Amino acid sequence: MQRLAAVRPRLLSFARLHLRQNTAAEDAVQDALEAAIEKDASFSGRSGYETWVFGILKHKILDIMRAQKRQGLWQPLEDESDDDAIDRQFQQSGRWQKEARPSSWGEPEAVFENERFWKVFDACMIVLPDTQARVFSLRELMGLTTEQICRELAIKENNCWIILHRARLRLRSCIEQGWLTGEDA
Repeated sequence: MQRLAAVRPRLLSFARLHLRQNTAAEDAVQDALEAAIEKDASFSGRSGYETWVFGILKHKILDIMRAQKRQGLWQPLEDESDDDAIDRQFQQSGRWQKEARPSSWGEPEAVFENERFWKVFDACMIVLPDTQARVFSLRELMGLTTEQICRELAIKENNCWIILHRARLRLRSCIEQGWLTGEDA
């Protein structure tokens, strides 16, 4: 029960990102926590407990998103324009500007086990524009394919790839500032 209480704020933040309504997010998290409690004995330990609970929440969120779409309550994503910020990071040849090249974050395994990294990551996800955060999360955290994302969000594939690219660039920049310099994101 304690480990569920500890993960609840991250679950709620994740659900709010996708559902955009506090009540729907609360319902999804409550349903996921209830399912985790009921199925606790079936947790096999093949993944981390938190990852397992997030997997349960992922399915709850997708069910709610589909229901919203059927009921005509779905809010389509707005198009965003960050072209100037992205263009400044690259040369005309398409190569990185020298000052915009990615920095080393350290050994990946050690970074992923570091609690401070995840606090910086969460802060960076919060400051991403809604569209970018949702598409990135659906792809990288929830594991949906591009085709599934496009179907769920009613966007075109090329738009999805552009949104993902922009999200990754912003996240990288934010994480480098908060993680590598030791500042809050």
